[in-house]
Amino acid sequence: MSDEQFATDAFGTKHWPVEIRLKKEEKRLEVEFDNGRTFSYPAEFLRVVSPSAEVQGHGPGQKQTVFGRRHVGIMKLEPVGHYAVRILFDDLHDTGIYSWKYLYEIGEKQDELWADYLAELEARKLSRDPRR
Repeated sequence: MSDEQFATDAFGTKHWPVEIRLKKEEKRLEVEFDNGRTFSYPAEFLRVVSPSAEVQGHGPGQKQTVFGRRHVGIMKLEPVGHYAVRILFDDLHDTGIYSWKYLYEIGEKQDELWADYLAELEARKLSRDPRR
């Protein structure tokens, strides 16, 4: 077995968080991983890429475009076993379980995912701002 196989778990986790900082006032979550990488995630970003079935759907082609979440915040974090965290947002969304693997992946692709999201909003004529 290679060293890399020992470093992963049943969920495919390769990089483990060594520090997680919830910055409520800034509406931001920061995660530092064991390889020295640190990602800073705006709450809005985490909300719109939630791994929940509500956002991702139950199969291919079912992903929902979440809009109107520019001002969403994070109320609290709840650990899920040793592999993830549940994020409770102030819009009451709380069904997303963010594995360490998922957080690392979206951290690496944050710019691309955000640009895709903004393009999707524009194509659908939707806004980041809540409906009034």
